[in-house]
Amino acid sequence: MIKVQDVEFIRKKFHQDGWKIREIARKLGIHRKTVRRALRTEGVPQYRLSRDRSRPVLGPYEGVIQTWLREDEGKPRKQRHTAKRIHDRLVEEHGYAGSESSVRKLVARLRPRLEDVFVPLSAEPGAMAQVDWGTATVVLGGEERTVHLFVLRLRASGVVFARAYLRESLECFLDGHREAFEWLEGVPGQCVYDNLKTAVLRILAGPDRMETAMMSALRSHYLFDSAYCRPRKGNEKGSVENGVGYVRRNALVPVPDCRDLAELNERLLAWCARDRARRTLWGPEKAALAPLPPTPFASCLPRMVTVSSQLLVSIETNRYSVPLSHRGQKVLARVYPDRVEIADRERVLATHARLEGKNGLQADIRHYLPVLAHKPRAVTQAAALHPLPAVFREVRDHLVRTRRREGWREMVSILLLLLEYPQEEIEHALVRAREASLVRADTIRQFLLLNRAPPAPPPARVPSALQGVRVPFDTPAHFDALLVPGAGR
Repeated sequence: MIKVQDVEFIRKKFHQDGWKIREIARKLGIHRKTVRRALRTEGVPQYRLSRDRSRPVLGPYEGVIQTWLREDEGKPRKQRHTAKRIHDRLVEEHGYAGSESSVRKLVARLRPRLEDVFVPLSAEPGAMAQVDWGTATVVLGGEERTVHLFVLRLRASGVVFARAYLRESLECFLDGHREAFEWLEGVPGQCVYDNLKTAVLRILAGPDRMETAMMSALRSHYLFDSAYCRPRKGNEKGSVENGVGYVRRNALVPVPDCRDLAELNERLLAWCARDRARRTLWGPEKAALAPLPPTPFASCLPRMVTVSSQLLVSIETNRYSVPLSHRGQKVLARVYPDRVEIADRERVLATHARLEGKNGLQADIRHYLPVLAHKPRAVTQAAALHPLPAVFREVRDHLVRTRRREGWREMVSILLLLLEYPQEEIEHALVRAREASLVRADTIRQFLLLNRAPPAPPPARVPSALQGVRVPFDTPAHFDALLVPGAGR
């Protein structure tokens, strides 16, 4: 096939410069017929096969191969002819003397791969949603982070819901559904997933899956069906996979700079609302969604844990404190995406912000106050003081440095005020006491009481008729005239 550049050269030299065909052919080292064909070419030269290539060896067997392929239709997939098996049968049954590669090429042409042909999908309003995870880069608190995007997209209207999480875990997967359904104010009839580890324990034959217990609980609570793509066939839910990219390109460009994850999700939710407002099919789809259940789903992982002698429970290598009353007991830890709740039956004992990473400690000083009252010296190195504002540690160091043993006890007395007053109020009282050089528990309590005392009432307004009256206050004798003679004597 002649190159496009050569065609251009030939046509210019012939039509513009007046070169002869023989001269052009000699210059390019090609045949004169090729030059004439180039002169007849308009636009991009194309190779056209006027007729199929002859197959003198394989051609007589093409009908036999077509028959075998037609007979394969409806047979078990794993017991159909392969190109190799066809070649072997041709050799054994028909004395074929050609190569296996020729058979492979013909079979590929005669049997198109149905797996590579896709059917456009559609759904009735409210019938289907597609769910997937994606990642995006954002800035949280001045640090560049990778967040995980939970994306749910309604198939009929194209409405998209997106929420960012710090991890791609089962509790985040459950929470994403709860947030999405509440935002949509309804539940689709079916959700389609890839084979996510957060939802699927094992891929069984065909469309069947062994789901996690929490996935089954989620479906039971909201009463929707689940369906799963074939392995490595994400195109079966291409709408939501396109939705992940759609969210990244439109809601997260330029890279958002947020204080924390909560602010990022507020921005995402505002963008989802704006995008939903322009979807013309959102009205019919919303009307077709199933109603929400009376109570929201508890999007957490429950775990039974034992309280250690340090009043700590361990969850994913991180430790969280529990009140003294439950030392050595088994308690229920509910692990949410953003927090950890520790409960005894239905009563919540403690709530902590969930820690990232490993080997972290989240200790509430209130849980250790009874122990510190008994062992005041431990206040000098108590890890539970570290989450408190710096002024608490500064006061502790001052008291221990100046008063030794009495300083330990004084600091514990100050910390015991946390059982009566909010931490913020005590923090302000500590600052005032330090400025007044009166760092004692009773002084700080007085500052707290003064802070809560009602403001002094404004001076009473004197009526105009009484503004000129002057009452002498130099001696109480002026009031003797009011006494009844003989009274009090």
